[in-house]
Amino acid sequence: MEIRAAEPGDVDAAIALHDALVPYLVITRSSLTHRLARPAEPGCATFVAVDDGALVGWATTGLIGGSDPLDGELRLLVRPEYRGRGIGTKLLQAIHADLRAAGATTARVFADPSSIDWAARFGYRQTRQVHYAGIDPSKAPDLPGVPSGVELVPVTEVDPHQLYAADEVAQRTKPGDAKISSRPYEHWLADIWNSPDLLRDLSVAAVYDGQVVAFTRNHGDRTKIWSRMTATMPEYRARGFAKLVKTEALHRAADAGVPGAYTANYDGNVPMLAVNEWLGYNRIATHAVLLCPL
Repeated sequence: MEIRAAEPGDVDAAIALHDALVPYLVITRSSLTHRLARPAEPGCATFVAVDDGALVGWATTGLIGGSDPLDGELRLLVRPEYRGRGIGTKLLQAIHADLRAAGATTARVFADPSSIDWAARFGYRQTRQVHYAGIDPSKAPDLPGVPSGVELVPVTEVDPHQLYAADEVAQRTKPGDAKISSRPYEHWLADIWNSPDLLRDLSVAAVYDGQVVAFTRNHGDRTKIWSRMTATMPEYRARGFAKLVKTEALHRAADAGVPGAYTANYDGNVPMLAVNEWLGYNRIATHAVLLCPL
C-alpha cells in the first residue's frame, strides 16, 4: 500500500472512484486535470492510496476563500473493501498536515453518517447536515413570470466584476460554518470565473437596473452539472428570483442535452430547500457536516 501525491495519470481512476462511491458529486476531467497539472500549494494538495497499481483511496484539501480565520475543507474516499486497514487514517494525517502548513485553523468535511464515530477519534464533531439532490433538467417546471424590467441572461453577458460583487455578498450571507469576509477580485477570477468547469452559458443571472440581483452558477461537463452557488441579494429576497434563475438555468441545461443536475444545501437553508423541492429535485443522500480544530 502506497500513500502519495496524486499525479495527472490518476485522473481516470479518480473519476471512476467518485462515480462508484459518490456519483451525485460532479467531478469533471477538466477540473481534475487542471488541479493535478499545476504545482501543489499548501492547502490545495491531493493524495491517493494505491494498492498493487489500483487507486483505492483519494483525498483532497482546499481553503475556503475569504474565510477569517482561515478554514480548510477536504474530501476523503476509500473503497469499501479496503476500509479498516488504516488507509483513511494515513490520508487524513496527510490532509491535516497540508492544511496546517497553509495556516488553516479548522478542517471541514461533508461525511457519510457511517463515518461520524471514526472521525470523532481525530477531533471531528458534527455541526449540521447537508442534503444532496438531483433532477433531470428536462423535468423542470415552466418558467415563472419574470417581473417587468428584469432580464434573465447567461453570465457570458455579465461583466465579471458585477458577478464578483454579487458573489461577495452571497458568500458573506450564506448559511454555513465558515465565517466569510472577502477575497480579492484576482483570486475570485482565477478560482471561479476562469475555473475550467464553470459552464458560463448554463449559469444565469437576473439583472435589474443594470445590477445582478440574483444568480445561479453551474459547474460540470455537460453530462452532469453542479449548482455550486445560487443567491439573491438581500434586498430582493422573498420575491422568487432564485426560482427564476434556477428554472432558466435548468431549461438551458435541458436544451444543451445535459441529463443530470445536482446540488447540495444545508438543513437550515429552508428557503433554498423549498425552491429545490418546487423545482422537482429528488433527495439522493444526506451527509454530516463535521468540523475539527487544527
